[in-house]
Amino acid sequence: MKTDRKARIGVVGSGRGQSMMDYCVKYGNAELVAICDNYPPALERARRKYGDAIAYYDDFETFLTHDMDAVVLANFANKHAPFAIRCMESGKNVLSEVLPVQSMQEAVQLVETVERTGLLYAYGENCCFMPSARKMRDAYRAGRLGTFEYGEGEYMHNCESGWDALTYGDPNHWRNTMSAFYYCTHSMGPMIHVSGLRPVRVTGFEAPYNARMRRMGAKGAPFGVEIVTLENGALVKNLQGVGPSKDSTWFCVYGSKGRMESARADDATRQTVRTLYENLDENEGDNKSEPILADTDDAITAKFGASGHGGADDCMMYNFVQRLLGDEQADVIDVYEALDMYLPGHFAYRSVLAGGMPMEIPNLRDPAERDKWRNDATCTDPAAGENALPSYSKGNPDIPQSTYDALRQKMEARHMYDE
Repeated sequence: MKTDRKARIGVVGSGRGQSMMDYCVKYGNAELVAICDNYPPALERARRKYGDAIAYYDDFETFLTHDMDAVVLANFANKHAPFAIRCMESGKNVLSEVLPVQSMQEAVQLVETVERTGLLYAYGENCCFMPSARKMRDAYRAGRLGTFEYGEGEYMHNCESGWDALTYGDPNHWRNTMSAFYYCTHSMGPMIHVSGLRPVRVTGFEAPYNARMRRMGAKGAPFGVEIVTLENGALVKNLQGVGPSKDSTWFCVYGSKGRMESARADDATRQTVRTLYENLDENEGDNKSEPILADTDDAITAKFGASGHGGADDCMMYNFVQRLLGDEQADVIDVYEALDMYLPGHFAYRSVLAGGMPMEIPNLRDPAERDKWRNDATCTDPAAGENALPSYSKGNPDIPQSTYDALRQKMEARHMYDE
């Protein structure tokens, strides 16, 4: 779809939001018109980079009065849902960074706000737009994989070296209080987006708390595993965490006609998320094919390959903006699919807390299922008060304030925000 109009974009959060702001400057279908951040040095840094033609705000409500088509939410993850709801209530379309909500109460409110306003809500799960994940989806939707039978997603990220910059030495920062299952959609998301299937049941498994997490000041387990049943009976193993010893971003799907998987992190000759191996049969039951290195160097990869997360950030933004401009074929993740990606982790932690009992995953597309969850504010955010769960199933570890003081000092020594 060709159009001369540009979508007018405002961004909340000038840290993570920089990738989305850069997109608006680099490409011709969007215009960056406003930036909001409540930390003055960060806002000033953005001003120096993007210039005075853009409006700058340190107050969210005032920011919402700016004339723009959509807001990109790159603020704290535990604030995405209330900010998204407020944006749509003020007539703004939304692209929400990871994660969509932190409680079932927020999930119901978010779904009903999208339905009531009729505005575009897109979920920014960028791993779905990595070349390997995109090609898996294309192959499955074209029938080359046959019936979806099993999938595995991994997003294991040793964050220790940069934890000070991510959490500022704040013991109540959402990253320090989340469970091992909260940050689940980087690995679960591609499985849902490839298959188009809804998760219906999950059992969670939590790794033991370790010394790495204690040094980081993080209160959850280092990683968690979900075993998820999809609506057609297929299974997904999902593995994610911020406290493993090594990194891994890896996706694998099995269909009735074969297997496709991205390269492993230790495949030194390949860029993992841009590499895809396939072993497919022409017909189900042939069992004759040989593994090949599949081509991911398409026009999209060539266009966006230099951007963050293997080209995924710009690809995600491109599709969001194109949908804003009227292209109904643009690939965006709507609110229902966003929750299909998130809810397996949410209920996996409930499973762990219940001693490993399998949990049914509600379908919030169905209004009849929402009332049970409408007032359920349970989450690991301390601000939830009496509804707050421990970040670790065996109870929050006792971490001395000196750990956070040292992290804060390390962060300040980085000179992250130049005055």
